[in-house]
Amino acid sequence: MSDTFQQNDFDEQELQQLEPINPTDIRLKAMDLLARREHSRQELMQKLLKRFNDAELINEQLDRLVDDNLQSDARYAESYVRQRSNRGYGPLRIFQEMRQRGIPEDGIQDAMNSADYDWSANAERVLHRKFGTAPAADITEKARRSRFMQYRGFSSDHFRDIL
Repeated sequence: MSDTFQQNDFDEQELQQLEPINPTDIRLKAMDLLARREHSRQELMQKLLKRFNDAELINEQLDRLVDDNLQSDARYAESYVRQRSNRGYGPLRIFQEMRQRGIPEDGIQDAMNSADYDWSANAERVLHRKFGTAPAADITEKARRSRFMQYRGFSSDHFRDIL
């Protein structure tokens, strides 16, 4: 028996490349992603490009979602700051993470300033949760705690007094 190619041997990705892309499908997939959680425009673009290979058509649909107020980088930034600060991360790390997700710096600053976070109190809570309330026994332990807090995204101004 010979190995012959059959028409129905296409995998899903090859089949999608043969069929024309429907803008409604792009919009529905984007809305499905947004229904689960807020996404930045850049995140949506990356996820949609994995499924649909027409960047121009995806941009058009993302513009429509922004116009309909279904996608908003400002709303995403506020949500992200709230979520990450509640998980014990500081402003420096949150700022860097949002830049990687395509949020403009002015949008990040607006989100961080809008809720008036007490970063020092957050740093104290994180430090006590990790190391307890006892002060550092020696300089080595103090340095270890300081590195941990810097890794979490807090500046020394936020935690210097509580070490």
